[in-house]
Order: sequence, then C-alpha cells, then structure tokens
Amino acid sequence: MFPAVLATVVVLCVLAGGLGVGDFTPGHTASDTESNSTTERPDSAEPTLVDLYPNPAAPGDPGEFVTLSVPARTNLSAYELADDHVRVNLSNGPSASDRSDETNITFSTDANRTESLTERTVVEISDRIRLADDGDRIRLLRNGTVVDEATYDRAPRAQVYDVQTEAWTPLGATDKPVVDERGGTVETFVLPDEPDRAVEFLETATERILLAGYTISAGDVVEALLEANERGVDVNVLADGAPVGGMGGNEAAALDRLDREGVPVQVIGGEKARYRFHHAKYAVVDERALVTTENWKPSGTGGKSSRGWAAITAQERIVSGLVDTFYADAGWKDAIAWDKFDDLTVVEAQDAQGSHPTVFEAETLPVEQTRLLVAPDNAEEEIVDAIETAEESIDIKQVQMRDTRFPFLRATLSAAQRGVEVRILLSGKWYAEAENRELKQDLHERAEKEDLPLQVRLADPEDEFEKIHAKGLITDEETTFVGSINWNNNSLRNNREVGLLLESEAVAAYFGEVFDSDWEEDNGWEVPVLFVFVCLAGVVVALAAARQLEFER
Repeated sequence: MFPAVLATVVVLCVLAGGLGVGDFTPGHTASDTESNSTTERPDSAEPTLVDLYPNPAAPGDPGEFVTLSVPARTNLSAYELADDHVRVNLSNGPSASDRSDETNITFSTDANRTESLTERTVVEISDRIRLADDGDRIRLLRNGTVVDEATYDRAPRAQVYDVQTEAWTPLGATDKPVVDERGGTVETFVLPDEPDRAVEFLETATERILLAGYTISAGDVVEALLEANERGVDVNVLADGAPVGGMGGNEAAALDRLDREGVPVQVIGGEKARYRFHHAKYAVVDERALVTTENWKPSGTGGKSSRGWAAITAQERIVSGLVDTFYADAGWKDAIAWDKFDDLTVVEAQDAQGSHPTVFEAETLPVEQTRLLVAPDNAEEEIVDAIETAEESIDIKQVQMRDTRFPFLRATLSAAQRGVEVRILLSGKWYAEAENRELKQDLHERAEKEDLPLQVRLADPEDEFEKIHAKGLITDEETTFVGSINWNNNSLRNNREVGLLLESEAVAAYFGEVFDSDWEEDNGWEVPVLFVFVCLAGVVVALAAARQLEFER
C-alpha cells in the first residue's frame, strides 16, 4: 500500500513538472558580491590601487586589468604589480614628463579589448600576471617594497572591484542617483484582474514607445507595437538575450516579427554584458510610464496566470528618469541588434491559457512622493531604509525567498524584533514550495523562540490567480514598492532592475487590500520530509521529460 502511495506522489509531481509553469529567479547566489579586504591606504605621494578586474566575461579571462591612481610626474618604471607568483614591471606606462596631474591609468593584459569596453586610459602589460577568480592578493611594489595592496574574495563575472569601497560593480555599469518627484497621481492595477490594461496603455501612443523587458512574447503586445509603428510612432524594444533556460521559441518568433516589420529590437547579452540579466519590466509611452512586476507575456501582463502589481505615472521627472535608463542600457556595447545577435539558445515554450476573474479594478490615486529606483545603482539602500524606518507594519509579497542573510530580510527581522508586525506571503507553486516551506518553518521557529510579531504564509490562490509573481512591499500602510526586484542578492546587485517607491496612503491601501485578499487562504499542509524527497525526485524526472519550461521571474 505504502509503495503505491509513493508511486502516486511521484506521478503527480511529474505531471506538475510537465505543465511547464516553472518561474525560476535568475541567479540565487547569496554571497557572490562579498569581499573582506582590510587594506589601509598608503601615503598619497605613491601610486595607489584603484580597482581590479579579475574575471572578464570572455572565455580564458582576456583583458584582466588593474587601475592605479598615479601622482603627477611619477616614474612608473620603478614600480611592479605582483600576485603571489609573478611580478610585472610597469615601465610601459606613460613617461613622468607626460603627466602634469594625478591621473588614473589602467594596466591590462589585453589593452585593445579593455579599450573597446571602457573609456579608460589603458596600457598593455604582460599576461603572466593572473588575477585569480576565486580570490587573490595584489600588491604594488616600488623597488621591491610594497606601497599598496588589495585582497578580494571570489570575483563575480565581468565585475570590477573598487579597492576603496570594497564593492563589486559591473564593468561600465551606470551609477544613477535616485530620481524623485512630489505630488501628482498614479494609476494602480493588479494582474490577472486587468488583463488588457498594459496593451491599452501601449495603444495610446502617438509619439514614442520605449518597451523594456526580460521576456517579450505576448501576441497582443506585439500587435500594439506594430500598429504604433505603422502610425509613425517611434518604437524601440529592449529585452534580455539569454533568459535562464534559453529563450522560448514563441519569444524568438515575436522578436523576429517585430524586427522584420521595422521595429528596432535590441537584446542584451554577450561577453560585454554589464548585468547578469536585463530583468526590468517597464514602458514609456509618450509622456507617461508603466512600471510593473510582470513580463510582457500572456502569463504576465496578459493576465492569464500571475498575480502581479503595476503602476502608471505621468510624473515628469520619473518618466525622464526611465527614458534615461532605457537609453543608458540600449546605448551600451552589450545591447545588440536582434538581427545581429548570434548567441541565442531557443527552447520550446507554450503561452499560458488561464482565465481569472476581475476582483480588483484599476484606480487613479494621489501620491505624496514617487522615487524611481534602479538596481544595482541605488535600490538596495533605499529599500533597506524603507524597511528600517517602519514603525508599525511590513507586508511582503514574493515568489520565493531562501536566505535570512539577504539585506531586505535581515532588515525585516530586525523590524520584527522592535515590534513591527510582519507578514510575508510567498508562492505555493510546486517549483518554489519546498524552499518556501523551509523558510516558513525557520522563521516560524524563530518567531516563537523570540516572541516576534512575524507570520509567513504560502499563497493558495484558488481561482483568483495561478501563482504569485509580484515583488511587492508595503510599510506602515503608507509606502509601497512596485518593481522587478526579487529578494535575492543576484537580482539586487547583478541584474538591471527597475521599480517605484510610492509614498501614498491611498496607494498602500489599494495594494494592501489585494495583499489581504491573497493572504486569506494559507496552504497550511505541512510536508513530511520523505514526501519532499520523493516529490523532488519526481520533479527531476519531469524536468528531464518536459517539452518546455519557463524559467523567468
């Protein structure tokens, strides 16, 4: 009897996997941006280490570099760079008489490659010196004496290590400040309740559409873009060229059609990519902008599957900030025209076909202040601050969380310790359920042990939606975040993400009502360890056999 039950469980898990509804976060690394250098800065009369680039995107790591700040008239022939094995002389640098001011000079093992990726002053050095990907100690010596050094841990791919701040940033990454605007209104809506709203927004265009996304496959979105292009609207599309698991054939066909019919399409990827994924989801139409948690596909903006949040704004500074972000990304070397992109992996995919009721209608609401947040540039500090300043309540809605060391969750736990009421609502879908249940159990035990006002639930949407895809935050019933950031370090620090932080009791009440409705039913079934093992085995079989899977969030 018992083996028959187990067999049934495995079959159910396989069937669930075969449905192809996975939605995995791009990257889950919890500590891939940590470093522990404690180097003291030397006397400014000597050259100093500025930054290091140990792990280039191209195979074989061509173009590793070290940047020095060099005082005026310094004779570089007396200096060497060294790792634990090799010393390389810097006599190839500009002569002392050529430099009347302090300047930064980048010493690269492939100067041509580095120059093509940056706007730095670059000098070639021997590639005998190698900056180890898994951590290293780099020293600057003058006549054999160490004048500066830097130590780093594991080097993220295609990121530069700032010696002074001990932070990693993508090569060529932007450093955008927070853009904010006071007053005005925003239109709020949720999915799947408003399945036509995003397309209706695109259809209003008379001058321009800038559409940015992670995946773009919805037929009605493609039609709206083509019709706008035929009306003379300036349409531009920007997507990720290598979503996790490969690009669905339906998306490749959609981008083919847009390109074939004259809509400029660019995809971000290749060895010059600054960000692991272009995961932002927004559109600028004339002088308004839509920011959402959802992908431009039937399951997302099409309202056929996911619970998502969205906001439309005409606030001038916010719209201008999104325009600047779009062109900063579309104008970099990693934005490749679709017809020239040859690093493509296409997988079979099917669009969602679900149908869900309209419970919450769109509303236009006043806001006191709106802040445009962009990751990895500025979002982390702003969202942590919103959590740390909460005094009464924090509501969090996420697909999946797994690491209590993540800055947002760490700040949330600290808030609970000072008495803030915390509710965390996570997806109960099969691909996220095991890890979400583990986190739920861990936090439940911690809440009981420390007597914290903290609850965690897994959503049981019944017929209202299929799965949670929103990345939402509400604090003190007055501050709301709507955007693309998943609660993991990769999303926050390695991806391009975009979101709005909205100061408005009305907006918080709108999304709060949705949260309360989604919170009502908790999938409270506790899964025995043996069942989890068997189910995971079934999922592995399903993943191997499934004809297609969706891997984005």
